Amino acid sequence: MSLSLPHGFLTSTIGKKYLMGLAGAVWAGFVLSHMAGNLLMFISADAYNSYGHALTSGNIIYAIELILVGTLISHVFLAISLTRQNRAARTSGYAVSPRGEKVARFGSKTMGVQGSIVLVFIISHLITFKYGTYYETTVNGVVMRDLYRLMVEVFQQPGYVFWYLVCLVLLGVHLSHGVGSVFQSFGLMNGRYQPIFRKLSLAYAVIVALGFIAQPIYIYFVASLG
Repeated sequence: MSLSLPHGFLTSTIGKKYLMGLAGAVWAGFVLSHMAGNLLMFISADAYNSYGHALTSGNIIYAIELILVGTLISHVFLAISLTRQNRAARTSGYAVSPRGEKVARFGSKTMGVQGSIVLVFIISHLITFKYGTYYETTVNGVVMRDLYRLMVEVFQQPGYVFWYLVCLVLLGVHLSHGVGSVFQSFGLMNGRYQPIFRKLSLAYAVIVALGFIAQPIYIYFVASLG
């Protein structure tokens, strides 16, 4: 077998979409698990801080961060590359604007804008919580970072809460289309199963977005009153 075949596949449009789908699947899994972990704040501050401590106290966090950064960079690079290829492939515009099923959905048409805003959000979110003010607390005799206190302070700021909510809505839209694209990249969006996977993509996006949105809403309107 020729060694050029894998390279040819990886540099083809289909290969890039497949790799982009893999990168998207990694982040989709991370976002869902991260949202679920953050919901521990509704149990107690200690539960939330213990969760954060468990994630960051070992060396495995560095491997996880490396994978996430690598897949994120790959996802962005492939998205830009595919967009350029698609634009270059268009030899002429439509004489008549396409209608009906041919009209791209809002999520599809604005994926680039959504992705850019979400990327800025991820970076700012990282700076705010990973490198934010360091508080300490003790849970069951273990000294750890008090991330709950930092979160309450951050989500008491109306400007940040508004920015967070806008970005989470965009993230939901981006995930709804993006997860559907992952299914499509793996050849699962064909035939009678297409409506099912579209509904799964939408349900996933709604659950993730609402899970994250519940946190600042609760803290700003409830927890901050205590």
